Amino acid sequence: MQTTMRALLGAALVVTAFSVAVAKLPPAPPLTPEQKAEKDAKDKAAADTAKAQLARAEDKAVANYVANQKAKGAPVNVPMPTGATAPATGAAGDSGGGKSLPAQPEKASNAHSPPKK
Repeated sequence: MQTTMRALLGAALVVTAFSVAVAKLPPAPPLTPEQKAEKDAKDKAAADTAKAQLARAEDKAVANYVANQKAKGAPVNVPMPTGATAPATGAAGDSGGGKSLPAQPEKASNAHSPPKK
């Protein structure tokens, strides 16, 4: 019971000290237009780097999955990539086993059966 009280008292003391220290910090000075532009450029570069790292990690995970499935002798069905880098249907990487979607959606008049009278 005493150790619990001591722990709670210590935690309260730490929280109080941190609150006082943060409350005494002055506010950050406003950014100049040059600083804003520099910060935006850094943020964009960081976002691009993170996006590239994510793409590399995803590619590595897919390659690992494909290698493991081939090692087991199981059929590998790799999903098509999304976005601008997706190959056209019928490409060399296509498994070929399945119907492809039509290039254009059906017209609204042909989309459904006519209403019953």
